[in-house]
Amino acid sequence: MKILVSAGPTRENIDPVRFISNRSSGKMGYAIASASADAGHETTLVSGPVAIPQPPGVQVFFVESAAQMACEIRRLAPCADIIIMAAAVSDYRPAEESKSDSKIKKKSERIVLTFEKTEDILAELGKNKKDGQILVGFAAETENLIENARTKIKFKNLDWIIANDVSKKNIGFDSDINEVAMIYKDGQIFYFPEMDKKSLGKEILSVIIARSYK
Repeated sequence: MKILVSAGPTRENIDPVRFISNRSSGKMGYAIASASADAGHETTLVSGPVAIPQPPGVQVFFVESAAQMACEIRRLAPCADIIIMAAAVSDYRPAEESKSDSKIKKKSERIVLTFEKTEDILAELGKNKKDGQILVGFAAETENLIENARTKIKFKNLDWIIANDVSKKNIGFDSDINEVAMIYKDGQIFYFPEMDKKSLGKEILSVIIARSYK
């Protein structure tokens, strides 16, 4: 099968030396892409800025901003059988009036930035999902994990959502281990306890394929 994975954070520039981003390391998405290639699937990865090696056997396209991520995903999505959106895409970016083409100097006690929403890539994929295509989202939450994840399944037309509680200090962002709940569109939940992300990537992919094509 043709499997498309996104991974890592995105960066939104404020000036030539500053940006806003998030704590995603990309490790979970990279683990899924690696598991997909190891299983013999034709695997493509769209990655934000990360500091981890490129997975063997995976075609990788590197991007920086949410807009660049959206552009690459739109281009690649129509050919994919399974799309797994593990990237932590910025929800907001500095509006044009808040950005500067030169370094903002430290002259004032405070500066005020205005932000605007970025593209909702996952929702767009849900609207344009072709027959038979499997769409998987991620939900990094700090509260009401299952409830918030189920809401995303409904409103973004997902087949699966993979939810993890990033308020737990030893899992999720920056960690080599994770603990997730996988929720299928029919309400069925698969729980995976703490394990290393490489092993979890294999488990996640296995469940997606086995349950989705049952």
